[in-house]
Amino acid sequence: MRISKTLIAAAFAAALPLTALAAPTVGQPAPAFTGKDMHGKTVNLADLKGKYVVLEWHNQGCPFVVKHYESGNMQKLQKELTGQGAAWITVISSAPGKQGHVTAAEEEAYLKAQNATPTDVVFDEDGKIGQAYGAKTTPHMFVIDDKGTLVYAGAIDDKASTDKADVAGATNYVQAAYTEAKAGQPVKTPSTAPYGCSVKYSN
Repeated sequence: MRISKTLIAAAFAAALPLTALAAPTVGQPAPAFTGKDMHGKTVNLADLKGKYVVLEWHNQGCPFVVKHYESGNMQKLQKELTGQGAAWITVISSAPGKQGHVTAAEEEAYLKAQNATPTDVVFDEDGKIGQAYGAKTTPHMFVIDDKGTLVYAGAIDDKASTDKADVAGATNYVQAAYTEAKAGQPVKTPSTAPYGCSVKYSN
């Protein structure tokens, strides 16, 4: 049953109708962006220069996202990295009327229920931020260093399944990239294929 669930999840991820988005280049400056958060405040990536930044593409209803939140894996990583001074920006690119689109109040209630602690949540209803980053799945993760350089893009880990049991023993690419980059070392795995549900853009 375990193998079957994993194979089904992997097949689902592989079959996603991904939009042909131009992905940013790892090792180059991360695409600039501004967006509104849950309280209507403008979040500008340029204002975060000097900090490490983690971007997490998010959809509450996606079973791959559910896996990482119900297991506590995403929250644990949020607390660990923000505790070391990183800014964690959760991005919601689901368009109005699409699965995963939520109001600010709904997202705030969700974060409280999940005991999640991102630095901020940015709403990207027109998909401009997602398209600038070539965000294809939820979750799709990016790590930006303190100089504004993109040092990692891809999956959160190496277990492309919806099985919460797979979190234990998985190689967490985001954690590894952050740790290596902050130590001044080359990121050993700077890019991977993201897995999850397709980002629900307007078109």
